[in-house]
Amino acid sequence: MTGALPAWALVSRCCRNEIGLSMSALFDQLSHLYERGHRREIPDLLSDERFALAGRAADAAVLIAVTDKPEPGVILTQRPHNMRDHPGQVAFPGGKIDPGEDAVGAALREAEEELAMDRKAVRVIGTTDRYKTGTGFDVTPVLGVVPPDLDLVPNPAEVEAWFEAPLKLLLERKHWTTHEVFWRGHMRRYLELDYQGFRIWGVTAAIIANLARRIAPEEFADVR
Repeated sequence: MTGALPAWALVSRCCRNEIGLSMSALFDQLSHLYERGHRREIPDLLSDERFALAGRAADAAVLIAVTDKPEPGVILTQRPHNMRDHPGQVAFPGGKIDPGEDAVGAALREAEEELAMDRKAVRVIGTTDRYKTGTGFDVTPVLGVVPPDLDLVPNPAEVEAWFEAPLKLLLERKHWTTHEVFWRGHMRRYLELDYQGFRIWGVTAAIIANLARRIAPEEFADVR
């Protein structure tokens, strides 16, 4: 998940070098809601910190890429089943933060490596609440807006499939179910949503739930 952009990612690159980044209503609206939502402290945000294994810790970043269209979506991936961490799970594009990087730079690099998403196409709004996973990652989500219908090319070593789920659906709590499981000596509660055969749960679901407490779906609907 590090190093120069691989050869597979250069497909159709010539057609995507000059992606316009003109001001958009969605970017303005999300930026407004983001700033308003992050002015206050919010208690009891979801975290798996108490389940983390001692002696393993790594900083990571993910990109919450919202597509700029009348019904905005969020780009998600499914990880290959042979990966060490979170195999087969639905995830945001992302990974470990390399030395010398910040969270924004790492999220953009990972999205480019995983999906050939040109980092120049991403209009970054900002970082949101960090999430500590049970596998030892301290994850910083980066919220941004991307043009619709990007020519994404998944890297088969890191992405089994990718899809786009409606932002409004993800933010609305009524679409999620709550489950409990006994894990590492404690009861662990988690959220789950099935979208067109993709099971969204775990870290990704928790990050979405925390974001929904910053950008309430009803506020988003009002502004749109």
